Amino acid sequence: VQLQASGGGLVQAGESLRLSCAVSGNSFSPNAMSWYRQAPGKQRQLVATITRGGSTMYIDSVKGRFTISRDNAKSTMYLQMSSLQPEDTSVYYCCALIGGSEYWGQGTQVTVSS
Repeated sequence: VQLQASGGGLVQAGESLRLSCAVSGNSFSPNAMSWYRQAPGKQRQLVATITRGGSTMYIDSVKGRFTISRDNAKSTMYLQMSSLQPEDTSVYYCCALIGGSEYWGQGTQVTVSS
């Protein structure tokens, strides 16, 4: 199983980005998929999760601004990020829980300037 994250970049505060995570090497039926982020000098933090059934969970700091979704036909998960703030600056990682094992993408950098 391989996960490929993409879509990061440099934006100004208030702008939007959409991250993508393409899954290959397995039928696209993870038990759950998540986005994490890690800022310099900080621990990796769970940002959002979507279950196989479509239920979603967000950390408080991104509620109302970020939307996690998945397209089973494309074997891809997304994170739509709006109203980005400098504190959202991090490397964003996607993670899939498949059969009790976790699989991680390589990370994509998101930088938000004030």
